[in-house]
Amino acid sequence: MRNRACAAIISCILILTAGCGFSSVREEGAIYFHLAAEPATLNPIIASDSSTSMINGYVLESLIQRDYDTLDFKPQLAEKWSVSPDRLGYTFNIKKGIRWHDGVELTADDIIFSYKVIMDPKTDDAHLRIYYQDIDQVKKIDKYTVFFHFRKQYYLSLDICGGMPILPKHIFDNGKPVNNHHYNRRPIGTGPYIFKEWNTGQNISLVRNEQYWGAKPKIAKIVFQIVPENKVAFMMMKKGEIDFMSIRAIQWERQTSGFRFKREFQKVKYYTPNFSYIGWNNERSPFNDKNVRKAMTLLLNREMISRKLFYGQNINVSGPFYVNSPDYDKTIKPWPYDPENAKKLLAEAGWRDSDGDGILDKNGKKFIFTMTLSSGSTSSDRIATIMKEDFSKVGIQMNIERYEWAVFIEKISKRNFDSTFLGWTLGFDSDQYQLWHSNSIKGNGSNHVAYRNPRVDYLCEQIRLTYDTVQRQKYLHEMHRILHEDQPYTFLFCSPSLTVVNRRFGNVKVHATGLELTEWTVNE
Repeated sequence: MRNRACAAIISCILILTAGCGFSSVREEGAIYFHLAAEPATLNPIIASDSSTSMINGYVLESLIQRDYDTLDFKPQLAEKWSVSPDRLGYTFNIKKGIRWHDGVELTADDIIFSYKVIMDPKTDDAHLRIYYQDIDQVKKIDKYTVFFHFRKQYYLSLDICGGMPILPKHIFDNGKPVNNHHYNRRPIGTGPYIFKEWNTGQNISLVRNEQYWGAKPKIAKIVFQIVPENKVAFMMMKKGEIDFMSIRAIQWERQTSGFRFKREFQKVKYYTPNFSYIGWNNERSPFNDKNVRKAMTLLLNREMISRKLFYGQNINVSGPFYVNSPDYDKTIKPWPYDPENAKKLLAEAGWRDSDGDGILDKNGKKFIFTMTLSSGSTSSDRIATIMKEDFSKVGIQMNIERYEWAVFIEKISKRNFDSTFLGWTLGFDSDQYQLWHSNSIKGNGSNHVAYRNPRVDYLCEQIRLTYDTVQRQKYLHEMHRILHEDQPYTFLFCSPSLTVVNRRFGNVKVHATGLELTEWTVNE
């Protein structure tokens, strides 16, 4: 929903698990959002889930933001900025008189403090720190001016420093790591909404900032209702207890077409940068063989899955870049469903049923592997069930293990899995160093499948250094083709946002960045 300035940051989009509770008493002038997962924290530096990002987008701000339609950068907390001729230095002039929600003025000290928190090895923000590793200086010029200097050029440097999450120094600067700070559950920002309360397992509420430095939104309050079960939330919406929610494809196609529903709700569909995938652990046999990975992709009937589970709403993809972006090479088509060719590839790789037990084997090892899933993801569970059946037809035994989110993500981070189902939300710029570079296998990166390819390493590095859009897209298209051939992932779908908004709210527009609640009006 809310536009995020730092578009380079990639984050995981699988659903967490949470409690449930709801009060049926509505407040006048409030909008009730469905939140499928309760966040672990509202600290923007240590959080990496979409629920936190959604909430914080209304409370917190950064130095710059993207225009909702053109995607060009424009000022937010910064009044203006300048870039040095060598593209290594970035100077931001902060707007004077902007105040944190507790009344303290925002200054350059808050910017410098936030950078230090990000770079503190004691901060649990490995996913974020990697983007700031090439900054060698953050300097206070004066109370309202801050300077960033990079060791080397990077075409997204403005995005990185201008979109940096900012914490209030006077709240968090107590000499201790921010990981367990009590303000992680009640953030103080500068944005159009002020955090009000967090009722664990029930809801999180924000109220309009009546002293906001910018244009005040029309909606007085936002209540995020924590309801993990989609069907329950959908029934609550139809009863008027939830005003806005993302719905499933079956609900979009079959349960929202009646006259009464259309009279009371508006359906809004749009695509944002994302893709889902099946990740193969490239360090483990048999998935250390790219021909085996390709065979697994050829055994997956994505067209059927899209029709059966998603009613054709998803867009099949062949690579990791946003399908509606010129960075995505549309000449590269997704691998087709081709079991016969898959069986040939497996045979060429040495996998045959030598003992006639119905399971392929090689050098005395059976083709048996485990699909590791988050127990909170319904779609991955349904796809895995289809995969299990289809793979068994060619002599592959797939077991399924489900874990609660915390255990699941730990297994993925430590590469303690054979295969998994995940998805990424993407920035509007296509730097995916943290996904594909071999340096991102260990430490701060997100190359959880341990993919290694020297040419892709080179392309990842060149993409970061290339400011010319045409040349950068050549590198991106080459990388797309290599990944398509190597299949470290089976690339699945770009999924649409299928949303429903109560008609009590107007001026609901779809922008390039999605929906923007701060411009909505109240019709009642």
